[in-house]
Amino acid sequence: MAERMAARLSAQEEQIEALSREIHSLQDGLTGGFDFSTLASGPSLDELRAENEKLQYRLLHLRRSLREEQQLEENNQKQKTSKPEQNTQKSQNKNEEQKDKSRAKQNAAPSRSSASDVQEKNKKKEKVKAEMNQWPVFVSERLQLYERLKKESDALLAERAAGGRSISVQLPDGQTVTATAWVSSPYQLACAISQSLANSCVIARVNGELWDLDRPLEADCSLELLRFDHEDAQAVYWHSSAHVLGEAMEQFYGGCLCYGPPIENGFYYDMFLDAQKGVSSTEFGDLENLCKSIMKDKQPFERLEISKETLLEMFKYNKFKCRILNEKVSTPTTTVYRCGPLIDLCRGPHVRHTGKIKALKIYKNSSTYWEGRSDMETLQRIYGISFPDSKMLKEWERFQEEAKNRDHRKIGKDQELFFFHDLSPGSCFFLPRGAYIYNTLAEFIREEYNRRGFQEVASPNIYNSKLWETSGHWQHYSENMFSFPVEQDVFALKPMNCPGHCLMFGHRPRSWRELPLRLADFGVLHRNELSGTLTGLTRVRRFQQDDAHIFCTMDQIESEMKGCLDFLRCVYDVFGFSFQLHLSTRPEKFLGDIAVWNQAEKQLENSLNEFGEPWKLNPGDGAFYGPKIDIKIKDAIGRYHQCATIQLDFQLPIRFNLTYVGKDGDDKGRPVIIHRAILGSVERMIAILTENYAGKWPLWLSPRQVMLVPVNLSLEEYAKQVCKRFVEAGFMADADLDSGCLLNKKIRNAQLAQYNFILVVGEKERAANSVNVRTRDNKVHGELSVEEVMERLTLLRQSRCRSAEEDF
Repeated sequence: MAERMAARLSAQEEQIEALSREIHSLQDGLTGGFDFSTLASGPSLDELRAENEKLQYRLLHLRRSLREEQQLEENNQKQKTSKPEQNTQKSQNKNEEQKDKSRAKQNAAPSRSSASDVQEKNKKKEKVKAEMNQWPVFVSERLQLYERLKKESDALLAERAAGGRSISVQLPDGQTVTATAWVSSPYQLACAISQSLANSCVIARVNGELWDLDRPLEADCSLELLRFDHEDAQAVYWHSSAHVLGEAMEQFYGGCLCYGPPIENGFYYDMFLDAQKGVSSTEFGDLENLCKSIMKDKQPFERLEISKETLLEMFKYNKFKCRILNEKVSTPTTTVYRCGPLIDLCRGPHVRHTGKIKALKIYKNSSTYWEGRSDMETLQRIYGISFPDSKMLKEWERFQEEAKNRDHRKIGKDQELFFFHDLSPGSCFFLPRGAYIYNTLAEFIREEYNRRGFQEVASPNIYNSKLWETSGHWQHYSENMFSFPVEQDVFALKPMNCPGHCLMFGHRPRSWRELPLRLADFGVLHRNELSGTLTGLTRVRRFQQDDAHIFCTMDQIESEMKGCLDFLRCVYDVFGFSFQLHLSTRPEKFLGDIAVWNQAEKQLENSLNEFGEPWKLNPGDGAFYGPKIDIKIKDAIGRYHQCATIQLDFQLPIRFNLTYVGKDGDDKGRPVIIHRAILGSVERMIAILTENYAGKWPLWLSPRQVMLVPVNLSLEEYAKQVCKRFVEAGFMADADLDSGCLLNKKIRNAQLAQYNFILVVGEKERAANSVNVRTRDNKVHGELSVEEVMERLTLLRQSRCRSAEEDF
């Protein structure tokens, strides 16, 4: 019986494969003169689609019947014999290969396993396969509704295509080509240019809007074809990969899909699972196999615009999709995308088909809340990454391994810099060596403040909630603040310094002569981040910023911006960071006078042009209260981090009624506030620097600068004297007085601990009041007097040299 069922199963699979080849040949025919309108509305394709769906579900039921029959045969076999021979097991594996070739390798039992182990493994595998193939009931209902709507849409598209007029399409090189409205697609035009171009492009941009490659053009337009190396194409590619993952998750877990967006490096999908179910990393392999099967199927991504009412019916099984429709969708219609059996709310666009995803890896899972709100449902989140080339995935894996070795949490523990404790989650305990780094960074910025006309202030940590109501933070940010009752009022720890600085500016009348007024503050800030989002030093609850606010006139914006940009370049050059600049301009929902916005944006643009570094425009990405310049720094292994920000604010001076007396005597002059920070959070910058240097700190910032190593016991006193001199000079110096270690072992220990300089002292050095200098990289500089070594190291520290060991 099992052999007959396997034969039937094989025949069904061959039918589906033949149908798939025929469909793909029809789709590819679009670029070879095939009549698009016939394809869109022809009965042959509709019949093929319907038949294909029927065969898929028939195949599903056949597989289930086959598994049940297999299980019955195995039970009978157990009753007949208690110890089956290995050759019987091999025969079973051979039959299993015939039933499903794609899973043969997964189901083959090891030849040297005992019979009982093999049977146990087979049971587990059968259980996994059963879970993988049990599609939720709502899938078929969703598909039926979709097919009916798709047929109507195809008929409408065919009608439009029949009356399609000639349109002109302008390419990036200025060339203009002719196409047909509602018939020609970007993919067809790409094929006409070059088949290799058509194969390599991920997505199109039509009149500045991202556009599906197979979606027909509608009117005269500009066309740009984007490959994977483009930032927007990567986002589309990872968004499509998220849909592949979503299809696999829906099949494997049967839960309700929520959000599945692309992120900076990859994508994730959230799913709600009933009965407190969770996701285990042991299931990643099964999910990846499902994803690979979906990718192999080359399921086309189909776009369909549907009314909101119909979508509420389509997604009635999923309360989260219904929430999105009711709370986020304000238009009568919106779009869904289909790939295989998955149909999901989505604005798109997407790659042509799932086969464009060549390499995919699932690497992490976590729990989260619906829309990040702790009072809502708990969701399961699965993260993935994908690439159009397996070599790129291997490179990414190598990169992840390097990042893991550089993890600031690991290095911070190994070097005894800091730690966290459950009794104060999200608040870092900086140990003496970590505190040295913290204070050295603050002193570096203070030196720059003194050179650049900033005045440091100290402001309270606790304010009455009325302050935050005035600033507007209470209405929009109170959930992220630590608040508590005091007598008859509510107070809160400050999450930012700007409202307090507004009180400082407004506590007495101000004159135009005082502007620009630059107030800097290293005050302690607290933000009530969700416990699940706390991540080492990069996401904390207690932190400090190199925060400053510049109160200036409209005419002073450009010059102040130039000063801020020069400030950040000076600091980032010391660290060895390159950076990107982005100008974010007026959003659709903005406050204030549009003329003021235009004037401010023009001054920011002028300051960026004069700065001399390349920059990009982010139109409409500014805050509602003013335009801004975003800065992303690039670390040693190519990752980007946003730390610095330069933000104009027109609204806070209005909210606090800040004024100054102008040159003409008018006491109603309204200042502009420039919010700026270079390090950003000092905690986060320490995390970035730790990983950037991989724990090999430059001399000026190093928590281990000098190690004295005596040759024998008789020289320990001399080593202690020299060490004391370095400590008194402000160096982080130690002496290794462990008599149980030989000289070479002491030197090696110091190098592994990342001491920048190791000073060896013997009889000769004591007699000459000198030391023998070598570095952590084992470069030997030889014997020098203590005074000369101290003088050289002091100059290197003061200059904040990044390569002191070489320049010594």
